[in-house]
Amino acid sequence: MPPSSRHGFQVLFITPEVYPLCKTGGLGDVSAALPAALRELNVDIRLLLPGYPSVMSGLKYKRKVAEFNDLLHFPPATLWSAKLSVNHSKNVPVYIIDCPVLYQREGGIYLDTAGQGWSDNALRFGLLSKIGAILASDASPLTWFPEIVHCNDWQTGLTPAYLHFHPGKKAATIMTIHNLAFQGCFPPDTVAQLGLPAVSFNMNGVEYYGNLSFIKAGLYYADRISTVSPSYAREIQQAPLGFGLQGLLAARSQHIHGIVNGIDTMEWDPATDSHLSKNYSSNNLAAKKANKLALQQVIGLEVDSDILLFAAISRFTEQKGYDFILEIAPQLVQIPAQLVLLGSGNAILEERVVKLADTYPGKIAAHIGFNEALSHLVEAGADSFLMPSRFEPCGLNQMYSQRYGTPPLVHATGGLIDTVVDCTPATLADGSASGFQFHDMTPEAFLAGIQRVVAAYRNKPVWRQLQKNGMRKDFSWRASAMAYLEIYQSLLMGSA
Repeated sequence: MPPSSRHGFQVLFITPEVYPLCKTGGLGDVSAALPAALRELNVDIRLLLPGYPSVMSGLKYKRKVAEFNDLLHFPPATLWSAKLSVNHSKNVPVYIIDCPVLYQREGGIYLDTAGQGWSDNALRFGLLSKIGAILASDASPLTWFPEIVHCNDWQTGLTPAYLHFHPGKKAATIMTIHNLAFQGCFPPDTVAQLGLPAVSFNMNGVEYYGNLSFIKAGLYYADRISTVSPSYAREIQQAPLGFGLQGLLAARSQHIHGIVNGIDTMEWDPATDSHLSKNYSSNNLAAKKANKLALQQVIGLEVDSDILLFAAISRFTEQKGYDFILEIAPQLVQIPAQLVLLGSGNAILEERVVKLADTYPGKIAAHIGFNEALSHLVEAGADSFLMPSRFEPCGLNQMYSQRYGTPPLVHATGGLIDTVVDCTPATLADGSASGFQFHDMTPEAFLAGIQRVVAAYRNKPVWRQLQKNGMRKDFSWRASAMAYLEIYQSLLMGSA
């Protein structure tokens, strides 16, 4: 029976963040878009997430559906249900864990106001995992029962462990890795504090170099594992990107699936994007220039329609290769070219970004912080997008960039390999070229990649072909949703 003919899958999708209620990165986008796409395929999927202040205030018409007043090891919590509007019209059901002592606080969802991880994060996300496991078992107070629990990143990693040790009826589990670098490691006494059995604390369980690892728990006990691109699925089965878990992952290779994320093609569409100065399409690329001029004015760059304008949007971290961007920036200016940087993160890198913009006024501009409207204008206004990530499980901006006719330059890793076709004579000839890759993770190789971009930009027919090739690609969520549907089908059929 083909997956598309199977109606009525009931899936509990557990996540620590979802756009637009709470978001720190790509997981927030995925948690909104993938469930919406799966509902289009007749999957009865419902989200479970913590009741942060932005969640409690952002979801209207909540209804109380359960109370957990006597949950061993955890403070009392109330479960509410609501609907989340996604993609303008699709309403995705959401369950919210209302536990003020754990979630109602100032600061970020993972970090305190000083930028440090909350000291009780093990308890905060232990509760998320525990209630997820309860709702996925015959201990649930709800009449709705999921056949499958879909867990996301370390914050939900204990759900498969709790379910493994539950003696009664329970759902099948899939664990999705969005970034294996974040593992949720805590001292060994946390095992007892979270109500996990002592027998779970060994190498064939939740133990990781003497500590409890949330992500290892999920990877060890889940029935299936997925990650967000085929290349990243291979990379994490060996050092260094396995981050110490490559042995476990290699042993479970037959249960690992690499599925490239999609993007919200309604939210990210240059033909209709309300954040742009002027809308455009692959048939009207001349209108893209109006966004370049608008971006230069807004961000404080010298207004020049001809100069090559590079951009980068991401967390300011070494993982994202921001140290490389800062190192080669003076040479980039001499090309001549302009550079705009949008994001936040490591305090030292933030300081260096600001200093760089001050050193090259009108040539380099920076905006510290997240700004959704500006990020859309940057994607439309830039000529080329830079993603020199040391590793990148999937990445979204390289897909936004291609959709907006802004060919990206990426390090050949993870999802960047899978979504950006390198510009070569062969790929130009077959119509697949959509950007540029560099392979050696060195500033010299990155700068050589930039020189390739410059050469292509100066060849207007080649550049226009690159833009059109990228804009033609289908980055919608439907293909990804169909791939997950096949995994759900295999779980319920008991196949590999």
